Amino acid sequence: MENIAETFMEAGSLMVVGMVFVFAFLSLLIVAINLLAKVARNFPDAKVPEKLPRHVPTNTTRDGDVPATVVAAITSAISQYRKNKTTK
Repeated sequence: MENIAETFMEAGSLMVVGMVFVFAFLSLLIVAINLLAKVARNFPDAKVPEKLPRHVPTNTTRDGDVPATVVAAITSAISQYRKNKTTK
């Protein structure tokens, strides 16, 4: 009977030591994360400059008007569509 009592005492002490160790580790982890968060607030991320495209062709002029060639192409496409649709 004495052997079982000693085994339970040893198991209980190991359980308590393990729980204290885990509690201490998690507490230190929380403190470290909070300290790193404070340091990160003092040093924000550097802004990465956006790469500008070499040349993006646009179909508008500086005034915002559509060039005459684009208007002519759209008008021609609409008239051909209407012509083909009415004949079928």
